[in-house]
Amino acid sequence: MNLKVPHTPNMFRENIRIGLEVDVVLKKDQRTGKRTRGKVRAILTSSPFHSRGIKVMLDTRQVGRVQEIIG
Repeated sequence: MNLKVPHTPNMFRENIRIGLEVDVVLKKDQRTGKRTRGKVRAILTSSPFHSRGIKVMLDTRQVGRVQEIIG
């Protein structure tokens, strides 16, 4: 079974910038999908695309995958 997931801006590294406000899912919250909002301190994913979202570090030093770009 091949499920197609629509590509969204949060999956592409080129759309993520330091200082951007984003919602991420932290590793500890992956089961629940709880989101944490913060500003991007560093971009940790080196590849141009990731199907689960680009991994970033927030200003609070929390690490998670971007689910939504806020502004």
